[in-house]
Amino acid sequence: MERQKEPLKQYRYFLKDSIRKLIDFPATDQHRGVAAPPLEKPHDPDALLVDLAKPGSWQRIPGIDLLSAIRRRRSRRNYTREPLQQEEISLLLWATQGVRGKPVSGHAFRTVPSAGCRHAFETYLVVLNVEGLEQGLYRYLPLSHRLVLEYPAADLAGKIVEATFGQSFTGRAAAVFTWTAIPYRMEWRYGLAAHKVIAIDAGHVCQNLYLACEAIGAGTCAIAAYDQEEMDGLLRLDGEEEFVIYLAPVGKIKEGIS
Repeated sequence: MERQKEPLKQYRYFLKDSIRKLIDFPATDQHRGVAAPPLEKPHDPDALLVDLAKPGSWQRIPGIDLLSAIRRRRSRRNYTREPLQQEEISLLLWATQGVRGKPVSGHAFRTVPSAGCRHAFETYLVVLNVEGLEQGLYRYLPLSHRLVLEYPAADLAGKIVEATFGQSFTGRAAAVFTWTAIPYRMEWRYGLAAHKVIAIDAGHVCQNLYLACEAIGAGTCAIAAYDQEEMDGLLRLDGEEEFVIYLAPVGKIKEGIS
């Protein structure tokens, strides 16, 4: 029994901040004068770009007060066949990774907090049922508030279900928000202390998605159980310098049904 507990104790270390005492911070790339990694992953200049409704210009977002959103927030797995509107997708993307103002000194202040303002995530969108958008894999470009089409595909519903170990509600969603980590964005500043805060930051992002969904009559359910290699392959990632860390399907809901 004690032998079985040893791995548990070992991996609990990840949850502690003790490692900070062992890091030689002057040796990190930031302190050595290495240029900071880009705030946003580049895209193919020939790829299709989709302009999103700018924050403040939304016409059909009914809104909801914060206390009501918090009170109603829950994980929802039953979705209707109603499509999401592009304006609604715009809201959800802005709420989870939107940039407030122009980047300053290599920092982009966003709608969610991040350790050292490093924001190690990219947001991919598996589009299954969004009005005006072809089915396929898209990526959010927060600096310009646009989507870039990574590749079109009409068979993603089955693939996303398979990559989430058969969780069928992922394939019934209108879109699946999928966040990847580019760990070097955080490692550049914090070295080995980067990885705990990347995990913490993921929670900040997904909670904003939950609350924003309540404003548009939609629901979501955070998923951390997925086939890592299958998901990385679906997004065409290398699995080392960038990999999937969290995902959440989103769809319209019927009131009173979760």
